[in-house]
Amino acid sequence: MKLYFAPGACSLVPHILLEELNLTHELEQVDLKAKLTKSGADFLAINSKGYVPALALDNGHVLTEVSVLAQYLCDQRPEAGLIPASGEARYQLLSLLVYISTEIHKPMGSLFNPNASEDARKATQALLTRRLNWIAAELGDKNYLTGSYSAADAYLFTVLNWARLVHFDMTPWPTLQALGARVAQRPAVQRAMQAEGLL
Repeated sequence: MKLYFAPGACSLVPHILLEELNLTHELEQVDLKAKLTKSGADFLAINSKGYVPALALDNGHVLTEVSVLAQYLCDQRPEAGLIPASGEARYQLLSLLVYISTEIHKPMGSLFNPNASEDARKATQALLTRRLNWIAAELGDKNYLTGSYSAADAYLFTVLNWARLVHFDMTPWPTLQALGARVAQRPAVQRAMQAEGLL
């Protein structure tokens, strides 16, 4: 497998999972502005959507979208328990992945837009506040979203890391900050971040 990534982008999620699951993989960095890989390949020929992550499988097919890659990778090592193999617990976890993708990732990512008006930024911050209130309530006093570490925690960790870059104040959510600190200390997370030049 080869993961196409940009440092610190949402492609960090499958990168973390590749490390957590000890799956053999290659990495290729992508310049998202130029749409070129580090080796000079046309990234749009690999993923016509033009964004990361993209995971090239050994059969030549390419998978995209964080939530899909999380499921695919975790299903390669179901015994690791990063996504339940079946039953209601699996769907509860998939609900968390989709919530993070649509309700936290998208608005947090939109704060990177330098052309957004002040009104748009304030509206996005208000929306994020409501969404983070929900996920903080869901976390409660647990160490991780479902009680034990899962793919959802890796995703939430990655997106919340963007808060400082977009000047979004996370101090109202100390439990989410604590979750992020716990995830950051995991050896697989450290390896992925080091490989991306984030440490």
